[in-house]
Amino acid sequence: MKLDFNKGNGLLPVVIQDTVSLKVLMLGYMNGEAFAKTKAERLVTFYSRSRNELWTKGETSGNYLHVTEILEDCDNDTLLIQVNPDGPVCHTGSETCFKEEGSKGFLYQLEKTIDERISNDSQKSYTNDLFKRGINKMAQKVGEEAVELVIEAKDNNDDLFKNEAADLLYHFLILLRAKNIKLNEIEDVLKERNSNK
Repeated sequence: MKLDFNKGNGLLPVVIQDTVSLKVLMLGYMNGEAFAKTKAERLVTFYSRSRNELWTKGETSGNYLHVTEILEDCDNDTLLIQVNPDGPVCHTGSETCFKEEGSKGFLYQLEKTIDERISNDSQKSYTNDLFKRGINKMAQKVGEEAVELVIEAKDNNDDLFKNEAADLLYHFLILLRAKNIKLNEIEDVLKERNSNK
């Protein structure tokens, strides 16, 4: 990276984004030293303009920002850093500094949870139990949930329909995990189809 620290008097604005949900979590600033430390330790370190010193996000609260990717903009004077946060990012206790709460990107968080339950061999997890029963059982569950959704679609009970839709999505994500396919790969197929229309 050939970053241009000169435009901002030695500082670059840094947008912090959640790797899973893609929410923008906060904005901070880095000088060359903070950037080097962030790259080396894979924990976000900013330059505090008010205290004139480096500070690693989370060093007081424990809510560190673990770096997954660092991207520079086309002018080399702004960074986008994608992270896995250890907890709330804002000093107010909010998930983001922009008060953006809710389930945006929740399917990706669920995909991550499913992967963790399976990877960690969680003994009391329905997800892990179903996964261990093999591809045939997982595919069968997706089929059963699809049929139940179709049945509920013919009635007028929106709550039951939504619950069956949720069951189908959940089991579909487990099946994707079994096939080693990520949700974003399915999104890519849909995007390609959309661009061809």
